[in-house]
Amino acid sequence: MLAYYLSLIVLVPILSFIILVIFGKRWGDKSAYVSIAAVLISLGLSIKALIDVLGGLNTKVLFTWASIGNFHITFGLLLDSLSAMMLVVVALVSALVQIFSIGYMHGDKRYGWFYACLSMFTASMLLLVFAPNYVQMYVAWEGVGVFSYLLIGFWFEKRSASQAAKKAFMVTRVGDLGFAIALILLYINAGTLDMDKLFAMHFVPALAATISILMFFGAIGKSAQFPLHVWLPDAMEGPTPVSALIHAATMVAAGVYLVARSYPLFEKGPVSLEFVAIIGTITAFMAATIALTATDIKKVLAYSTISQLGYMMMGLGVGAFAAGAFHLFTHAFFKALLFLGAGSVIHAVHSQEIFEMGGLWKKMKITSITFIIGGLALAGVPPFAGFWSKDEIILGAYTSGHTAIFWIGILTALFTAFYTFRLIFVVFFGQPRADHHGGHVHESPAVMSIPLLILGFFALTAGLLGSPFVHNAFQGFIAPGHEAEAVNPFVMGLSIAVALIGITAAWLKYGTQVLPSNVISKNNPIYKLVANKYYMDEFYYYVLIIPTHAVARFILEFDQKVIDGIVNGVAKIIAVFGSGMRRLQTGYVQNYALFMLVGLIILIIWSFRFLGIH
Repeated sequence: MLAYYLSLIVLVPILSFIILVIFGKRWGDKSAYVSIAAVLISLGLSIKALIDVLGGLNTKVLFTWASIGNFHITFGLLLDSLSAMMLVVVALVSALVQIFSIGYMHGDKRYGWFYACLSMFTASMLLLVFAPNYVQMYVAWEGVGVFSYLLIGFWFEKRSASQAAKKAFMVTRVGDLGFAIALILLYINAGTLDMDKLFAMHFVPALAATISILMFFGAIGKSAQFPLHVWLPDAMEGPTPVSALIHAATMVAAGVYLVARSYPLFEKGPVSLEFVAIIGTITAFMAATIALTATDIKKVLAYSTISQLGYMMMGLGVGAFAAGAFHLFTHAFFKALLFLGAGSVIHAVHSQEIFEMGGLWKKMKITSITFIIGGLALAGVPPFAGFWSKDEIILGAYTSGHTAIFWIGILTALFTAFYTFRLIFVVFFGQPRADHHGGHVHESPAVMSIPLLILGFFALTAGLLGSPFVHNAFQGFIAPGHEAEAVNPFVMGLSIAVALIGITAAWLKYGTQVLPSNVISKNNPIYKLVANKYYMDEFYYYVLIIPTHAVARFILEFDQKVIDGIVNGVAKIIAVFGSGMRRLQTGYVQNYALFMLVGLIILIIWSFRFLGIH
């Protein structure tokens, strides 16, 4: 019975995918109900799994996938506190995104295919969460990558969308290569890829660190960490509900989940955790500074996502395992809320540029209120969800002695509060800046507003599960036996202070215009550096893309002129020879008799000469 209901969590969305591939085009808008029903079933079963884990159940169900002699590949379902939490988060966010999409994607000509891809994307993520071994995790990992490619490039008629999909797929493949090498090294040295067996083994610290860092490269790609973060902002070309799903609780969360799931292996090579912390810190700070200058509402949220993922890695790297997992949990709700809120705004004003918006508070109350709740959670204002989890990460850096990381985390929190409320003050409280605002903007339909309200509730309350008010229950659930850090008044006070300073500065700059518009000149070298995203895309273009194209063109010309030239030259010689021989085939008997006579005479003469007869 246990294996049956756990299997259904993954199998039902897969069945939905198969049905929609066959019938989705014929059913049109009705396709949504098949996919939504499937994910709601998965959600209900995931909640049951979570309740079972809360009751003390920890289990692993294994099936034989393939057997070759003594080599066996197993497929399984691992249920523990970490997987149970992620199952509920993935299924819940996916369900709300799919409901929201009924209104957002209404009338799209590939409506059925959209929901089919959502179903299989969700199934791939659920399979990844369940994985008890790295073979299954890698297969699901690639499944997530394939369907994210299809969803990002869903509107492939736009060149920018197809280019963004290819960029996401290729950049993440670079990280996946490191993950694959790590698995090969694991199998060579341990003879197994089963997690329980690996975590119980002894590894030389240098080997464990090498394998862990290579594994982390996969997370760098999937979770958009520096320097492979460049794909995520471009991925905003996909439909906004896709952005909410991929960039809140699923694809980008996969890398964080990989590190959290593999934490015992990382602890065997402590250098790898330092590497994780450094990369996470660089990512968090860098992305937050870029978000300060972004003007596309979805790209502001995209860089915010990169920054928050950096925070999660920072927490895991400094040893605050529970805090990193806690931020993964809370971020899923408030970032999904912000992306769907952005979708509601875009659906109303038909623009993504924040400086073409304004005054939406009066016309879109539900969207405005829920977006502000999400913004307060992201900015780290108590009692909203993001405050409790981000404060735990900063506290972890402080208590572990990572002083530089702690102060960079504090500065990043200041930037986060500023760019979040810059967006809010401009979009919802600024002056209307476009004619299409006049009389035409209205609140989104209930099918879009209700998911915002539900996510708003979680963005407000989810953080309380890990707060001192409930004795840090979430941390005790995720990491049994590990006590949460005691409240540090200095760290908590500083965290709240920088959030309020950032919000106040944004209000003075964009809410009241007290601060001048040219606080920093757009010709300032630092501003140019940040506004151009540290020229990372340009770096890749000139260092990797142009040389690759040059090599590819050389190989193409070599293939066409040398390889094909030799092959075609031989063929041409044979063709010329054959053409000459064909002229001998006249069809006249007397010609053939003449050839035979000439040949006979030549043969006789040659024979005489050969035999020495004169």
